[in-house]
Amino acid sequence: MFPQNTVACIQHLYPESKNGKDWGVDSVNSVISIHHWNTDIGTEPTEDEINAVSKTVEDQWNAQEYARNRASAYPAITDQLDEIYHNGIDSWKAVIKVTKDKYPKG
Repeated sequence: MFPQNTVACIQHLYPESKNGKDWGVDSVNSVISIHHWNTDIGTEPTEDEINAVSKTVEDQWNAQEYARNRASAYPAITDQLDEIYHNGIDSWKAVIKVTKDKYPKG
């Protein structure tokens, strides 16, 4: 059975390929399957190949949690630019540091 992160696994195995153009995945009743595959990008991966990279893909995703958290917590870029304009770079750095400290790199 294909894992829930099958799309990410295929993108990991074939990073230059495009979902929807070169290949596609369906999920029917929670059963995932590859519904089309363009052989120009290579051989369609087997369930074993996808399952073999699933843990790596999951670990990479988890390692970037801090970055996703920071992206949603930072002030809007317009607010950041306004901070720099009105209060200078050092003040902006202090504002940004609050988020960086809250969500440190792994």
